[in-house]
Amino acid sequence: MQKHAESVFHYTIRGVPAEVDRALRAKAARSKKSLNQVMVEELTHALIGKPVRADFSDLVGKWVPDPDFDAVIAAQRVVDPDEWK
Repeated sequence: MQKHAESVFHYTIRGVPAEVDRALRAKAARSKKSLNQVMVEELTHALIGKPVRADFSDLVGKWVPDPDFDAVIAAQRVVDPDEWK
């Protein structure tokens, strides 16, 4: 089976010791990340030693100016002085 970089797998893990659960949940809370994200980061670090980074190289240089979009964003940035009293 050929794997692609964007392949994602799902696991169910049973029998996690209470102290490991507490440590993972505490780390997630401290870092304001989901428990799942912390677990993936910990497994990745433990097994391959470095984080797997997303590759957005296919998006580089693809921006196309859009005057309608720019107008919408500009309208959202207008501050109404009456709202700030």
